[in-house]
Amino acid sequence: MKAVQITAFGSPDDVLTVTDLPDPPEPVGDEVVVAVEYSPVNMHDLAFVGGLFFEPPLPAVPGNEGVGRVVATGPDVTGVARGDRVVLPLLSGAWRELVTVPAAGLTALPEGDVRQYAMLASNPPTAGLILDEFVPLRPGDWVAQNAANGGVGRALIAFARARGVRTVNLVRSPEAVEELKTAGADIVVVDGPDAAEEIRSLIGQGRVRLAAAAVGGQAATTLLRLLEPGGTVVDYGSYGIDVDPQDAVVTDRGITVTKFFVGAFDRATKLVPLVDEAVSLVRFGALAMPVAAVYPLAEVREAAVHTLRGGKVLLRVGDATTTQA
Repeated sequence: MKAVQITAFGSPDDVLTVTDLPDPPEPVGDEVVVAVEYSPVNMHDLAFVGGLFFEPPLPAVPGNEGVGRVVATGPDVTGVARGDRVVLPLLSGAWRELVTVPAAGLTALPEGDVRQYAMLASNPPTAGLILDEFVPLRPGDWVAQNAANGGVGRALIAFARARGVRTVNLVRSPEAVEELKTAGADIVVVDGPDAAEEIRSLIGQGRVRLAAAAVGGQAATTLLRLLEPGGTVVDYGSYGIDVDPQDAVVTDRGITVTKFFVGAFDRATKLVPLVDEAVSLVRFGALAMPVAAVYPLAEVREAAVHTLRGGKVLLRVGDATTTQA
């Protein structure tokens, strides 16, 4: 089978190689073999390739998430069958034509957009956990986030709307404002020095007790200024939120900054229910991530370069029967 492999950590241009690997053996126990159809190329994938988060044994196959068809099952598998399409478990090493994974937690997907299903193992659970795990929220509460037009941001808007929670969304470009409002965002503001004041005028007496930060710098400062005393920032994507020790508006209000990694949460009890919820949101049009480009597996280096430029990029790993199966 064809697979993307790294034998050293470094720049994607230098270390990503498409190679032939042996097909996996027949599955045993509760294992299934999945023929991968699509897998995203995320910034976290490229961080994995660069050895920035952790360094697994080499050689290694990247690919945090994906979607595919079950082509073989172990004797103890009961929840899925050959031919079922499934979302792969997070961190499966999906940039290969065939992958063996545990069947526990896999659910046969309904008819729907296969490319959207390929993007459900990481960003939607991240968004759902941010909303569910840190601050008790009730319908009508406000949550703020930056980089709101990214994958996690769009998922957070959809999950929040399903829970009756309202969202304040910071973006970098005016072009994203109407697009996110159409997707269900309550307030969308282009970030800048006066963004916090503008948002406060829009929410009136509303209080923001929870914020999600994908980036640091000025965008994170805006979130800190929006939070009420004792509020929480969940930092899921930046390389650190620096708080100016001279800024009393931020430092004197008991704000908590919490680092977040979706892989630290139990898959069966925390991640799988949120993936299932995301599948329903996709089916009924409440969640959709624009796809900028799809590359064949052989062009993985080009796909990585495109990802670094911006936009959601997918690898076409195997042969999906149709992108709207």
